[in-house]
Amino acid sequence: MFRHQQDIDRAVFRPLARGYGTIVPKPLRTGLRHLLSHIGEPIVFLNDLLQLKPKRAVRTLARFLVNTTAGIGGLLDVAKTAKLPHRDNGLGNTLARYGVGPGPYLFLPFVGPTGLRDLFGAQVDGLIYPVAIGRPFNRYDYQISKALISGLDLRNESDANFKALLDGAADPYATLRSVYQQNRAAEIAEMNGQTIDPSGLDDPLVDPEADPATSTVDQPPSTEGTPSPAPAPEPESEAPASAALVDATSGEPQLVSFL
Repeated sequence: MFRHQQDIDRAVFRPLARGYGTIVPKPLRTGLRHLLSHIGEPIVFLNDLLQLKPKRAVRTLARFLVNTTAGIGGLLDVAKTAKLPHRDNGLGNTLARYGVGPGPYLFLPFVGPTGLRDLFGAQVDGLIYPVAIGRPFNRYDYQISKALISGLDLRNESDANFKALLDGAADPYATLRSVYQQNRAAEIAEMNGQTIDPSGLDDPLVDPEADPATSTVDQPPSTEGTPSPAPAPEPESEAPASAALVDATSGEPQLVSFL
């Protein structure tokens, strides 16, 4: 699926996205991006409540009200200048907060990298408006237009980061999987007020309040009194390529969703 998706991306999706970025003026692209993000704020608010985070829910609601009024219905992100930035949230995060694991890693056409938990959560989030409100959210023309605009804009904005991450990778599939899983684990840890253990993803969550003296993490043996070995030469690494996408996706994890 990953290989076929890359073929489709090179032949169709990337040229369309680059054309979208060339033909549509940047102010219009930015306004549409803000509008689509604004439409999703009530879903973020609902999941803030489900996660028992009233302060965050109040900030999300305030952001929605400010952009609805002063932001001309969400076309302008006025709330960001008032220190009310957009924060992604959804049912996948809510399930993770209550202990549901990510499930198996999946790569699906036109969805990209995901996990079973997040795939299920995204589908439920996407059904809330069509079921609870109906028109126009249950119309195919609205859903197709929304997916097309957001997809083309996302692919166009992230083009340089995709190239930096995957063009020099020995195994692009494994590189994308690793970056996605690390980013997702970091998002869940931040949501729970925890930090990521840099040693790997087997046990990625570390309690920042833990006493180091009583920590169960194995400590390296003391080297006091022993001569220091000569430093080994640093191996060549592709870290800069992956770092480019990590930095770019800190606020937009969906950047890896359209490979």
